Amino acid sequence: MRTRFVAILTVLLLAGFAAESNAQASVNQNVTLAVNPIYLMAVSGDPAPLTITTGTAGSDQLTPVSDNSTDYSMTQNVAGTVKITAEIDAALAAGYTLEVNVSSTQGTSQGDMDISSATSGSAMDVVTGIAMGANANQTIQYTFGALASAGQLAATTRVVMLTLTN
Repeated sequence: MRTRFVAILTVLLLAGFAAESNAQASVNQNVTLAVNPIYLMAVSGDPAPLTITTGTAGSDQLTPVSDNSTDYSMTQNVAGTVKITAEIDAALAAGYTLEVNVSSTQGTSQGDMDISSATSGSAMDVVTGIAMGANANQTIQYTFGALASAGQLAATTRVVMLTLTN
């Protein structure tokens, strides 16, 4: 009888352990997800100095100089289309011009744009119709021109701001 009692007790204990090992608990959590509007731009550096050193005898227009050694990359996730604008921190004096040409495979480049007087509040569209996504390693070309009648210009620095905006 005692053997039978031990056997029954063993079976009951084993059944209890088996029931515990199969026990489960679960919980639920609410996870809120969102992606905010993202406008990102980066440039590879500054262009080389643009120095005019020659012209044509008898012409007031000196020979313009260009630099296309820099590029930009951008990412944006805003529905519809966005654009890139360009402005300069201080207008150039009459007789001097600074043009920028911003390429794009994601939007439409507006070509050579004279930003000589495109200061704050008068930024110019340089790329339009940019769809959601990314655009990497796109060329930025600057062209500096001057008239001989404008005189010499000591080395001066202008800040050009490219802005990705809707």
